[in-house]
Amino acid sequence: MGNEPLLKLDNLHKHFGQRSGLTDLIFGRDKEIVKAVDGVSFDLQEEDAVGVIGESGCGKSTLLHTLIGFHEPTKGEIYYEGEPISEFSKADWKEYRRNVQIIFQDPFNTLDPKLTVKETLKEPLIVHNMENKEERIHDVLERVELSPSEQYAEQFPDQLSGGEKQRVAIARALVLEPKVLLADEPVSMLDVSTQASILDLLSDLVDSLGV
Repeated sequence: MGNEPLLKLDNLHKHFGQRSGLTDLIFGRDKEIVKAVDGVSFDLQEEDAVGVIGESGCGKSTLLHTLIGFHEPTKGEIYYEGEPISEFSKADWKEYRRNVQIIFQDPFNTLDPKLTVKETLKEPLIVHNMENKEERIHDVLERVELSPSEQYAEQFPDQLSGGEKQRVAIARALVLEPKVLLADEPVSMLDVSTQASILDLLSDLVDSLGV
């Protein structure tokens, strides 16, 4: 790969059209354009940690959702290992989504309440047909400091604190051994006493895993 960035954004735009009310819909008025992401460019090299800073509602989450493929860019391009994702095949997308994982902002609503921690972590391993599932699950739980892993693996989300839920969400992102981890304000929903420990954990993961 040489000096090619792992992930490159080139003048990325994501705009949405919205009508202001029912009368606009009835009379067929043009939608108002909301420029959620408007010309973002940066390179992400291996082992880089890049922060995107902005006020609430400025488009940070939309940017990450566009990077993960939830939204199609309005303009511009995203390159992964030098390849434009606009030209990805179905197989390319599956490989990309294994290697580029996201931690969502709200740990309270991103875990299925009917699944144990083990079942939550096993799902992506099944999708991507990865071996040694039990070993991977227990290793990643220990890595995010949910120990003993055997105990946490059998618990349901309602048995966990907010910080523990976010650690499970981080484990779910890490269990596929991704190259890029996208974190959407991963501590904003947690109490202050928990925020520092989660940020320290993420920093340690960058150093120890090179993610």
